[in-house]
Amino acid sequence: MGFMPARGARLEVVLSLSSVRSIRVFLPLLLCTAVQAQQQVSITATRVATPVNQLVADVSVIDRAAIERSQGRTLVELLSQQAGLQFASNGGLGKTASLFIRGLEARHTLLLVDGIRVGSATVGTPSLDNLPLEAVDRIEIVRGPLSSLYGSGAFGGVVQVFTRQATQGVSGNAKLAVGSNRYGQAAGGVGFGDGTFDATVQVQHTDTRGLSATNPQAPFGNFNPDDDGFRQNAGSLRLGWRPLADWRVELLALQSTGLTRIDDGLGADARAELENRLAGLSVRGQLRPGLNTRLSLTESVDAYDTLASASAFAALGTIETRSRQAAWETSVETWLGRGLLLLERTSEKVGRPGAPFAVSERDIDAVALGLDGASAGHVWQASLRRDRNSQFGGVTTAALAWGYALTPAWRVGASVGSSQTLPSFNQLYFPGFGSPNLLPEEGKHGELSLRWTTGEHSLRAAWYDYRYTGFISSGPQPVNLPKVDIDGITLSYEGRWRNLDLRAAVDHTDPRNATLGNANFGKQLARRAKQALRLGADWQAGAWSAGASVMAFSHRFEDAANRQRLGGYGTLDLRVDWALSPVARLGLKLNNVGGKAYSTVLGYDQPGREGFVTLRYLLR
Repeated sequence: MGFMPARGARLEVVLSLSSVRSIRVFLPLLLCTAVQAQQQVSITATRVATPVNQLVADVSVIDRAAIERSQGRTLVELLSQQAGLQFASNGGLGKTASLFIRGLEARHTLLLVDGIRVGSATVGTPSLDNLPLEAVDRIEIVRGPLSSLYGSGAFGGVVQVFTRQATQGVSGNAKLAVGSNRYGQAAGGVGFGDGTFDATVQVQHTDTRGLSATNPQAPFGNFNPDDDGFRQNAGSLRLGWRPLADWRVELLALQSTGLTRIDDGLGADARAELENRLAGLSVRGQLRPGLNTRLSLTESVDAYDTLASASAFAALGTIETRSRQAAWETSVETWLGRGLLLLERTSEKVGRPGAPFAVSERDIDAVALGLDGASAGHVWQASLRRDRNSQFGGVTTAALAWGYALTPAWRVGASVGSSQTLPSFNQLYFPGFGSPNLLPEEGKHGELSLRWTTGEHSLRAAWYDYRYTGFISSGPQPVNLPKVDIDGITLSYEGRWRNLDLRAAVDHTDPRNATLGNANFGKQLARRAKQALRLGADWQAGAWSAGASVMAFSHRFEDAANRQRLGGYGTLDLRVDWALSPVARLGLKLNNVGGKAYSTVLGYDQPGREGFVTLRYLLR
């Protein structure tokens, strides 16, 4: 990652790389225990609702129950509990965070909220620091290249957040939570639906004193041992109307404002306001049996307002990205499967304090075709997209995937795809930092998978290989490196045995600079661990439920030259819940039970041992 311009008791649990290896031996025994994944549907993988078991892509769905079990963890920490995903963070809640899918860069993940692109075009990464989790119903994760459906940013995968939607009748929810570091959260929402109209409103307030985000290793003399708090106010609205049985008009709106403190040297703090605003209007329906269409108009605003700073390099004022998109997509059933036609226009405009960038806006026009189908044990997905960019001209991306059921329990899969990501406005034009001659990154990706599903058990093994050219280096005056390679293996499992839900995942990823003659040839890409292990168990009996999750990562490096080593770490989280009544539940959560001290970014600490008490109310 490197430097980017501003955006802005003695119980100890330590899981080392040797622990990862030992559990690899144990994992096959665990997989012989038992368990049937519930039928899940993904919209993100093909842009049309498709059962997950008919997809070749590696897809995960985080439901509302899993989100509630993550109390005290940030969005990126929740996502990193999934196979193939890692994170790096400059502290705790409300601090800058990055997500890496299968070892790719943070800028290679596209974040969508109800189909709306959410990110900063100045730094070129998704906005993961300020989304209100209480407004979220579920999260879909698709690993692998999706530029052929979504364009720039979907280089390595897509994370799509779906907000809550009202069900039939009147529903409501409320939450009160308190915890370590003077953490407090109050949230609530109401919903109504009668088959013709539906409405959902959700609000959330979060306040924490936080921890000292930095330690003495912080670069640029930024260390300050005080607490760095975060305060957030957020609200969302979702309205729906069905004028006809097969048609729906929907209005979406979300706003989240956070105030965060950032260490800025001994005795000094910077203060910044984070703001995300989303709005969308869509109409979808059936033109005739087998022919469906959807028209949408959306806007998202990502703003980072530096209110105070002791740094001579930070200008006061707002850095903002405003993204507008108009899209029309139509799906039709054919003898080859379901076809998709997409027409899309995206406009991005950025602003910054002081003089504007040499170029501060760009337009992207796109047309895409998709196809997915199944027959006689075979499944297939294909997509092709042409983007025309006002900065860089035209680019074509494509993807093809095929799967085959060898037996009712075993299925193989193979996929290939190409992708592209545009340079950010900072990388191109930031004074004293950018390189205006940068070109888009381009990649070619391949994957082989093997899936076993029987009863209440599901096991998936995947080998992937990513080769991309024009990789944009980190730091000032970035350049396009000719070649970077990433390959890896993931083994993941989900299942149920009586009242016990089990999950496990082991990752080996090798992200490296493959440019011959480069000073960092063969070096591991920064801030990504090669080995990762995740284990989880959740139990329920009557009014009681309990759970535990373990995550362990091997060491990583802070810099491209691999001179600054960040040690590996492991954490254990425990939780217990008691249903006080059919509508009320009390929960206790302990995160990082062993109090492990660790960093995912040099000089920035992650939270130690933390406890949370949560009271939830749910009316259906």
